[in-house]
Amino acid sequence: MKTTILSTLITICFLQYSFAQDYRFGKVSKEELQQTVHPQYPDADAAILYREHKSQIEYVPGEGFELVTEVFERVKLYTKEGFDWATHKVKLYEGNGGDKESLSSLKGYTYTLEGDKINENKLRNDGIFENKENKYHNTTTFTLPGISEGSVIEYQYKVRSPFVSDIDIYRFQESIPVDKVSLEFAAPEYYEYKYYQKGWLSFSINESSHTKKISNTSMVRFTNIGTPTESRAVTRELNYLEKKYSVLLSNVPPIRKEAYAGNLDNYTAALQFELSYIKFPNDPIRSFTSTWEDVSKTINKYDSFGDELETNNYFKDDIDRLLSGTTSENEKILKIFEFVKAQMNWNGYHGMFANEGVKKAYKSNTGNVADINLMLTAMLRYAGINANPVLVSTKSNGIPLFPTMNGFNYVIAGVEVQNDVLLLDATNKRGEIGLLEAKLLNWQGRIIRKDGSSNWVPLSPKEHAVNNTMLSGTIAEDLSITGNAQNRFTGHYAMEYREEYGAINDDEKRKKIEKGKGELETSGIAFNNLNIPYKPVELSYEFESFDAVENISGKLYVSPLLFLTEAENPFKAEERQYPIDFQYPFKDRYLIALDIPEGYLVESLPESVTFALDRNAASFRYAVNASGNKIQVSVELSMNEALFLPTDYANLKKFYQMLIDKENEKIVLTKT
Repeated sequence: MKTTILSTLITICFLQYSFAQDYRFGKVSKEELQQTVHPQYPDADAAILYREHKSQIEYVPGEGFELVTEVFERVKLYTKEGFDWATHKVKLYEGNGGDKESLSSLKGYTYTLEGDKINENKLRNDGIFENKENKYHNTTTFTLPGISEGSVIEYQYKVRSPFVSDIDIYRFQESIPVDKVSLEFAAPEYYEYKYYQKGWLSFSINESSHTKKISNTSMVRFTNIGTPTESRAVTRELNYLEKKYSVLLSNVPPIRKEAYAGNLDNYTAALQFELSYIKFPNDPIRSFTSTWEDVSKTINKYDSFGDELETNNYFKDDIDRLLSGTTSENEKILKIFEFVKAQMNWNGYHGMFANEGVKKAYKSNTGNVADINLMLTAMLRYAGINANPVLVSTKSNGIPLFPTMNGFNYVIAGVEVQNDVLLLDATNKRGEIGLLEAKLLNWQGRIIRKDGSSNWVPLSPKEHAVNNTMLSGTIAEDLSITGNAQNRFTGHYAMEYREEYGAINDDEKRKKIEKGKGELETSGIAFNNLNIPYKPVELSYEFESFDAVENISGKLYVSPLLFLTEAENPFKAEERQYPIDFQYPFKDRYLIALDIPEGYLVESLPESVTFALDRNAASFRYAVNASGNKIQVSVELSMNEALFLPTDYANLKKFYQMLIDKENEKIVLTKT
């Protein structure tokens, strides 16, 4: 009862505080500065006190319609961990024809309280940095000056854009509380937009419309019989309907990062607008993304996409030599893939469109994702392979759920064979056919064919990543366990080991292997196939473990999995609002053989068990037996599905708790 009353009082105080706030720029109050913790989320490092985004498609005489976006944000910084919120990035796009987005009216202040006085620290030029990311993207980054714990920062700016089809996603939720957020988006009736809600937080969208007027004045020459020619200013007016969408939310809770979350942005409350078509009076409809067919046709028309797939004169001689005498289609695919991997170097930039162009990239041996993988696709086609580009959205970019081009930021090559599609990404030097980096395992990709058709393509591998580990050890008189380990990794496990261990020295390898494994010392570490794709990565080492055996009243309590035991359940929350993402299916198999010391015998062993989730989405098997002075333990965890819905969370949490409880059971040895 006391808790309920306290919660109610906190909520009332918070609401009173919210209503008292003035959300105009520069009107930061002492109450906001005096606040030491967030009223509802006292563990928050920062909070967005107010966020306002206003976007409108305006008519510019002589230029046409353009998108104008005004942003205003006020943020409270509670702790040093929240200081990252004082830095903001604005991405600006530049097209091939010279059209580009522009940033203006940028201003910001940091407010601090000294005694009874509010100090203002203005954002100046030395806190603003401009960077050209690539041919198409520039970034303006600014950091508010003079921040400290308790500061309030605010900034505002305006972006003008000729790209009315490219509407940035509107975010209502963050990893910190959002006290109040306001969105307005207005477009003339000639532009038809679809919108899609994201996340698990429900919100309503208010729609309205009203008449607007365009006035355009121009000089017109008039000639009348018997009078000299003269020029007059003539004003023409056009009335049209403007549609307006608005959202106003208060007290938006933070979205919490939990285990196996994937990209949290996929599940935060947000709103996405996508241009469907344009229809001006007396003009035909121009479709953009009403259907996936529209997307396919539109993207294939881009010079930096469709045309790049048709260019082959720059590589013909090299590919002819490479494939001389090769007749097998699979061998051709492998040779071309490995050739591009060896020939090209990724410059670190994502994108669906070639940057400098495939021909120039081939000559310089460097390119962005599209340069390299569109080139790969073109080479495969030249060799007679049924290859097409596959649009992908990286996990950091979100999940495209509707016909869209803006929802993707990456392109790979896809080879259609029978009822399957082989996926290839030549930017990854350690990559394999059909094995994509974890950042790309984001639901599905969209394959775009020459004829304008397209289909979804699963990105997750069908085969499990497998970890086979064999440990053999002997319990010594000092209760340490010495032995050796043999490990074999396939699939994504092998890829991850190549990424983590391929370019580090022996001492760094040792530290990585020992990390998180308690009191463990290793030696004689040896890898096989660490830099050889398509083969399992093998790892062996000798070890000494000092905390797997405990003497209690003359009995030895042994942790049979030694340093391989899961210490705690990764799923701690009572409920889950977004999916559990393991990235790929996997199998962990452990076989442990222990020699018990002389003078001891086995008093008790954990029971052998097998249990599984519905649909056999995950299973666990644990078996242990003893014979003479030897104990053998066999464990297998099989995660057969990579993605679990929130409705599966309770059962998955229980499954993991049963697994951990079993792994932490002890073998008891007693003296003979």
